[in-house]
Amino acid sequence: MTQVPNTPMHAGARRRSQRVLMQVGIRIRGKDTQGKDFEEFTETLAINAHGALVLLAARVTSGGAVHVRHNKTEEEQECHVAFLGPVRGGKAEIGLEFTAPRPTFWRVAFPPEDWTPKSPEARAISTNRALK
Repeated sequence: MTQVPNTPMHAGARRRSQRVLMQVGIRIRGKDTQGKDFEEFTETLAINAHGALVLLAARVTSGGAVHVRHNKTEEEQECHVAFLGPVRGGKAEIGLEFTAPRPTFWRVAFPPEDWTPKSPEARAISTNRALK
């Protein structure tokens, strides 16, 4: 029987906070891969208490620092580029991570860590909505 070692890769597979698929208008500014300043208005694809997944035309470096400004609240937070994903339509999927968790930055209530769409509570809520 094969055992899966408890390596950081396997240990990190579990998310630290629930991801919510939500478009939030933001402005990102920082330095691109050429060291030039950029500023880009975009929207999030997904958010969580630790950051966001965005589409960005500017080319950035993994680990590079950027500032994210929430368009509605005008709050700004420093982030680093945690993930460089595929390019589609001239924009790359970029995972941004806050320097420290900021669950209130997005102004949404995140589901608890143990919540899944398959939990009894999730089914009860959707059933109640269907009855109304």
